[in-house]
Amino acid sequence: MMLNAQPDMEVVGEAQDGRQAIQEAQRLQPDVILMDITMPDLNGIEATRQIKRQQTDVKILMLTMHEHDEYVFQALRAGASGYMLKEAADTELITALHVIKSGQFYLSPTAQSVVVGDYLQRVRTGEERDSYSTLTEREREILKLVAEGHTNNQIAERLIISPKTVDTHRTHIMDKLNLHSRAELVKYAMRRGLLED
Repeated sequence: MMLNAQPDMEVVGEAQDGRQAIQEAQRLQPDVILMDITMPDLNGIEATRQIKRQQTDVKILMLTMHEHDEYVFQALRAGASGYMLKEAADTELITALHVIKSGQFYLSPTAQSVVVGDYLQRVRTGEERDSYSTLTEREREILKLVAEGHTNNQIAERLIISPKTVDTHRTHIMDKLNLHSRAELVKYAMRRGLLED
């Protein structure tokens, strides 16, 4: 009722268990799926994994009573775009659906504290290292030059290497920093303060 009352939302189907959820997702091709974790036959995390394999564009919001960290991480690894507790559904659900429909992630405050807590724990134990520290000196040099707007040919001339070598270094930089475009690379360099001097 709450969803159908929204002018920009329409409930197109329902499923009783995980297997039916997969079948209905394929048949109906929804934009967003509201998924429970605890379901008979096949749980919501495995159903999410299988649905995302077939339909990469669908957004899935886990709506559950489980606040344990292992469920949050399993759901996100399976491809969920959001995670929220049922107890918060009456106040957060509509907002959460709008957020994930727009392509962003939504985590309830409980899930956020789990994710942040895990990250901070990995920082303390040294598991989480700044990706910048994995770059070689040459890669750092090229990152700075690319971010400053130099072309591959200009960089190659300046460093006395071939443009192909510059391109290879650039690919390694993008992979190590998990960046996908020149614009992201420039933003990263700005955040790191590489363009200040």
